Amino acid sequence: MNNVVAIVGRPNVGKSTLYNRLLGTQQAIIDNLPGVTRDRLYGTSEWNGVGFTVIDTGGFVHGSDDVFEAAIRRQVKIAIDEANAIIFMVDVTTGITDIDEEIAHMLRRGSKPVLLAVNKVDNHNRMLEANEFWSLGFDETFFLSSITGSGSGELLDCLVEKLGEDSEDLDSDLPKFAVVGQPNVGKSSLTNALLGEERNIVTDIAGTTRDSIHSRYDKYDKTFFLIDTAGLRKKSKVHEDLEFYSVIRAVRAVEQSDVCLLLIDAIPGIESQDLHVFQLAIKRKKGIVILVNKWDLVDKETNTAKEFEKNLREKLAPFNDVPIVFISALTRQRIFKAIDIALEVFEKRKKRIKTSELNEVMLKAIEKYGPPARKGRFIKIKYVTQLPTKTPTFAFFCNYPEYVKKSYRQYLENQLRKHFDFTGVPISIVFRKK
Repeated sequence: MNNVVAIVGRPNVGKSTLYNRLLGTQQAIIDNLPGVTRDRLYGTSEWNGVGFTVIDTGGFVHGSDDVFEAAIRRQVKIAIDEANAIIFMVDVTTGITDIDEEIAHMLRRGSKPVLLAVNKVDNHNRMLEANEFWSLGFDETFFLSSITGSGSGELLDCLVEKLGEDSEDLDSDLPKFAVVGQPNVGKSSLTNALLGEERNIVTDIAGTTRDSIHSRYDKYDKTFFLIDTAGLRKKSKVHEDLEFYSVIRAVRAVEQSDVCLLLIDAIPGIESQDLHVFQLAIKRKKGIVILVNKWDLVDKETNTAKEFEKNLREKLAPFNDVPIVFISALTRQRIFKAIDIALEVFEKRKKRIKTSELNEVMLKAIEKYGPPARKGRFIKIKYVTQLPTKTPTFAFFCNYPEYVKKSYRQYLENQLRKHFDFTGVPISIVFRKK
């Protein structure tokens, strides 16, 4: 389900605390990545079997109070356009402020489901005070404390109910490729180069905006959907606003796709925002192809591409088993090769491996290098099978599943990749009790 949920509200009402609670983490969602400064941007959550991406708008507003208020207004507008549902957060300890009223007015005029979360309601008196927030006019109003978690279950129950009503999908058998990347990296140029000018806007999917375009490609015996996130709004003057807008578009496109074509600019190379999108695609188990665009502008020597690729893979580690294609959307260099590779990745993501073949290969690899003992327990892996999931997931049956180390999980993943070719596809490994 391609659900995006935005948490909006003025600063210091507790948006980030709720965000961390929804993600079940106190850590930054993207760790040990070079150059990532603002780490609380977006992450994935699940409640009652419904998955969704949560966007914390708090990480995007900077500056003086005047700038704050203007930026918050713009974010609310973007959230109304882009999210499937909105959690509007207010603070019982300050009561209703002017900016709360203004946000409420904007949200009531929009058509998206809004859940009002009155935060910091953690005693009887505050429970009574919280009743004034009903005057903001939202049927779905919840009193909660995002620090202790009280009241968040009811909020989530209502949220997934709203999301459940809103899931329309494109023809699911055809591959869906999302063209993602930072502003001005050449997303539109690539889309236009592939499609020519005959843009075929397929459908108005619930929740997608007028300028998020699903185009059907049907040439040279190849058929797929291209999800284009280009078309950033001209009125976005402030850098953070532009960044927030491009992030929320990229998140939505990743959610709707099978394979992400991550476009990076050959001149600056990969940047922190590209790594954020890359990590999100991995987390959502999407196929990935990296396209280094504007390669025609790079001064080249014998090993330029090789060096660039080596440097890029180091930054993508540990998951660097991804295809990298050097392209120019302008001169159309290698753009059709990029599509061929994306189609291969799409097929690999659906690949099923026979249990007999899997055991023959993997048990040999385990015999060669067994899992290290832990706390005096010797771990024996007896059997492996691929689970019937949408994306490649392998279950290893053993006597002490909880003692298998992360480094050994990485070894098994590397062996699966080496023998069965899952280039461009994130794979999952689980350990089960035999």
